[in-house]
Amino acid sequence: MLQKLFGFDPAQHKVRTEIYAGITTFLTMAYILAVNPGIFSALAPLGMPTSAVFTATVLASVVGTLVMAFYARKPFGLAPGMGINAFFVYTVCLAMGYSWQFALTAVFIEGILFILLSLFKVRELIANAIPPGIKAAIGGGIGLFIAFIGLQHCGIIVSDESTQVALANFDNPSIVLALIGLVICGLLVVRNVRGGLLWGILLTALIGIPMGVTHFDTLFSAPPSISPIFLKFEWHHILSWDMLIVVLTFLFVDLFDTIGTVIAVSLKAGMVDKDGKVEGVGRMLMADAVATAAGACLGTSTTTTYVESAAGVAVGGRTGLTAFVVAACFALALFLSPLFLAIPAAATGPALVIVGVMMLANTTSVDWDDYTEAIPAFVTMIMMPLSYSISDGIMLGIIMYVLMKAGKGMKGLRQISPTVWVLFVIFVLRYVQKSLS
Repeated sequence: MLQKLFGFDPAQHKVRTEIYAGITTFLTMAYILAVNPGIFSALAPLGMPTSAVFTATVLASVVGTLVMAFYARKPFGLAPGMGINAFFVYTVCLAMGYSWQFALTAVFIEGILFILLSLFKVRELIANAIPPGIKAAIGGGIGLFIAFIGLQHCGIIVSDESTQVALANFDNPSIVLALIGLVICGLLVVRNVRGGLLWGILLTALIGIPMGVTHFDTLFSAPPSISPIFLKFEWHHILSWDMLIVVLTFLFVDLFDTIGTVIAVSLKAGMVDKDGKVEGVGRMLMADAVATAAGACLGTSTTTTYVESAAGVAVGGRTGLTAFVVAACFALALFLSPLFLAIPAAATGPALVIVGVMMLANTTSVDWDDYTEAIPAFVTMIMMPLSYSISDGIMLGIIMYVLMKAGKGMKGLRQISPTVWVLFVIFVLRYVQKSLS
């Protein structure tokens, strides 16, 4: 039964491990339940209720992750994406002056385009065409990115006017708890404790109670209605130039964020064939596309595959059962949101740092002695955390790959596939358009 539903093989997989993995992934993703409504709260004066966005966030995560569980049968969690939600709110609505209904319409159109691209296997073609060295670097770059996100969320790394980022002062109990959590998670992993990251998160959260960082007030709350934002589309600007620009922006960011995440986490899980192609990538990308369209209908921004899924993979999640557990946890969060949201960032952030370490393992397959491979790989890795964007890291890495190979002469040019040439041209044009807009 489990094999048919989730691709679960009793000879290779354990139910307990998949459950551990699902809970671990959920806990590292659960911050979105607070962060996404917080970002959308800027649109409350424009008639988009923040409470309704919370419910939409949960439902979009449940729907997307269930599609991943039953259709793709892979251990990935989905939720409204970070970064693209800020573009939705602060750029499209507040800077460009369009309504949130206009922005939801753009997300829905993007989701439909994604479904079409997935049906015609365009996304799969792109994913498989990325050079092996860049694929390995994507994993490392996402590892650095995940670690950076974790350090930011738990407050160890803070913004600074002169240096952009800096180490926080250790006079805050939350920072002290995060450092304790980092040691606990690290030691549990070193000791090969099954479900070590999950236990690290929970133990850190418990330690935070007497420190005044973890607060449990109430357990239950009824989910707010999504009726004010459900299916609220605005079609009369559909043929405008701005709609095209917004849709294409959503499309580019979601496309390469998802491809990068799927490649990196699949490599970590060993879900690749002998040629380095990701197994079942088409179904995973289709799940992401359906989730985006569904999320727009529910009333939230682009729903995408989360890099935090690497946390579940790190503790042994390999099948759709892991994703099903993630979806079940999100469903429970509709009614137990005070409980789930009580786990502080100081407890989940350290786990993401350890996951970042694990993601760097694949970088050993990069040929660091060949600078036509090493330079693009390094650019891919370093630009993800510094630009706060997986997609920018991939695009800049591909651009550098073509330039370095071309600079080597005919021998290097023969290593560039036609698909990579097409991607190179598209990416260059995108940055030219971005600089002119």
